[in-house]
This record gives sequence, C-alpha cells and structure tokens, in this order.
Amino acid sequence: MLLGRHMSFARATTQPEDVFALEVDELVDPAVTFFSLRADDAVLGVGALKRLDGSHAEVKSMHTAQEARGRGVGRALVDHLIGVARERGYRRVSLETGSGPAFEPARRLYASAGFEPCGAFGDYRPSPNSAYMTLEL
Repeated sequence: MLLGRHMSFARATTQPEDVFALEVDELVDPAVTFFSLRADDAVLGVGALKRLDGSHAEVKSMHTAQEARGRGVGRALVDHLIGVARERGYRRVSLETGSGPAFEPARRLYASAGFEPCGAFGDYRPSPNSAYMTLEL
C-alpha cells in the first residue's frame, strides 16, 4: 500500500519527533480531503489537503510511487491540490517537508509550483529537520 510506503519513507529519513505525515486514521478527519492518482487500477500517487482555517490550507501526505517517479504524477497531484484550494477560497497553502537530501526532489517540485520557503506555521515548531513552504493564492 502506497500510504504504508510513505510512512516507512518518512520514518526512515526523519527523526521520530519530526515525522508529521498523516496516519491512515488521521486522513478521515473532516478537515482533510485525500486524493489519489491512479492508472490501470494502480495507485501512482497520493496527497491530501488539510483545512487549517478559513483562508489557509496545508498540503499533507504527498507521495509518488517509486515506479511512477519522473512521469509527472507529483506535479499533477500538487497542481490538483492547489486547484482545489483555490476553488475552496483559501488564500494560502503551506506545507512541511523534510530538510534533508532525501526530500530535495519534493522541495524542487514544490518550488517549481510556486511555493516559497517560510517559517513554521500552524502547530509546527521550528526544526532543522523540517522545511516549511507556502504559496499565496
């Protein structure tokens, strides 16, 4: 299951206190909308949008299957999440991802979509293991 691989990756590359990926049971929170991208019944990528308040949402649990990387799956998901955020009237979308080398492709993807570095937001605290990014809509 792709969510299981996502959690395994997060735990293998991040200090335990800095793993903020949502567990499956957290994805059913009414503030969270979960999306998947599929082809031929295979889940190629997942992502979620979490409502922080009436004007601010957070990208959560973005992950592309290893076998689908480099095929535009991550870009399609992040573009979809941004589109949903716009439709819902959010004025800003933020995210937390890892600051280490394993997360460099994710940070490049988000930067290419217009996200810029920012400080900790919401319930996050500053951490050298986290990179925070935001996009004004």
